[in-house]
Amino acid sequence: MLNTTDKIIKHKTGLLNLAEELGNVSKACQVMGMSRDTFYRYKSAVDDGGVEALFERTRRKPNLANRVDQATEDAVIKSATDFPAYGQARTSNELRKLGVFVSPSGVRSIWLRHDLANFKTRLSSFSWSVPIPPYCLRQR
Repeated sequence: MLNTTDKIIKHKTGLLNLAEELGNVSKACQVMGMSRDTFYRYKSAVDDGGVEALFERTRRKPNLANRVDQATEDAVIKSATDFPAYGQARTSNELRKLGVFVSPSGVRSIWLRHDLANFKTRLSSFSWSVPIPPYCLRQR
């Protein structure tokens, strides 16, 4: 009897448990609304790798050729932390003036990868490195 609390694979283990309970694969598949082929795919996955093998695995390999180089990515992140109020188009234009060529959608993709997608998150990563002048501090 397979036991799991993960919502992702609960229906898969439920099918395997029901088939074991009923002793009839066809009936269990009919009750759960799945094909026997699916049942045997789940069963072979569990036999090979245990319950962890039932988790979805992506078959796609990431296409890293579409990513920008590290220097461009670092420039976009630095710009986002230095000027958090700039949007993706203005960031792209300002970086272009500095010789870093990246499209506005490329800027957004980099922001999403580094969790800087909106103004609030960019502001929280803002570098507050400006010292406070002594005349601004009041003594009591």
